[in-house]
Amino acid sequence: MEDVTGVILAPIIEGKLDAWKSWIQELEGPQKDALADFNQRYGLTRHAAWLAETPAGPMAVALHEGPGSDDLMPKLAASQNEFDVSFEQSLLGIHGLDVTQPPPGPMPELLLDSSS
Repeated sequence: MEDVTGVILAPIIEGKLDAWKSWIQELEGPQKDALADFNQRYGLTRHAAWLAETPAGPMAVALHEGPGSDDLMPKLAASQNEFDVSFEQSLLGIHGLDVTQPPPGPMPELLLDSSS
């Protein structure tokens, strides 16, 4: 299976920046094992997030790598796993991202990928 990288640029809803930061701290701390299980179940080898302050407001830049990256969102939408449901609710509440719907607009297009 090919290793795939997915990149998502998601606006953080006005007034939700502190909630996003708290969620990230939870994923790095108390929910670290649950996130590792999530990654394993979905075939992800890496999950990372950056905060980008833009003129349009704060954005999360999320990266997920691994063979399961391509179909992560549809599988997440169908899951009844407690952690997955909470993850999905956080995406909706903080970013307005409904994983049951296709994303608005095209996915990011890879134009440069240079490695040493």
